[in-house]
Amino acid sequence: MIGSLLYLKASRPDIVYSVELYERFQSSPKESHLKAVKRILRYLKGTQDLVLWYPTGDSFEVVGYACSEYAGYLADKKSTYGMAHFLGSCLLSWASKKQNSVALSTAEAEYVVVASCCAQLL
Repeated sequence: MIGSLLYLKASRPDIVYSVELYERFQSSPKESHLKAVKRILRYLKGTQDLVLWYPTGDSFEVVGYACSEYAGYLADKKSTYGMAHFLGSCLLSWASKKQNSVALSTAEAEYVVVASCCAQLL
């Protein structure tokens, strides 16, 4: 089920965070994780009309946004972050991840996410 949701998150940014949260428990799932995944599937069934829309005639200005949460993942104290890139008003890419290393401060967590956001643009 998680594999199918991982495929779907490429076109459904509204489920990215939830899918990646339960993806972490894929190797040792519990009953509560199965219930949560089924809830995501029910949500998808009820929101089939939500799609990404790219209008014509927009500007070609690339803008990136990034946000970090210091020690956001309580299990191992690693920071979590999210970022999004837009071409005009159109979403190009997005990501929500747990950082690879433990940040020692909020500033360091923000620095890591800004570096990752800039690297995505190259």
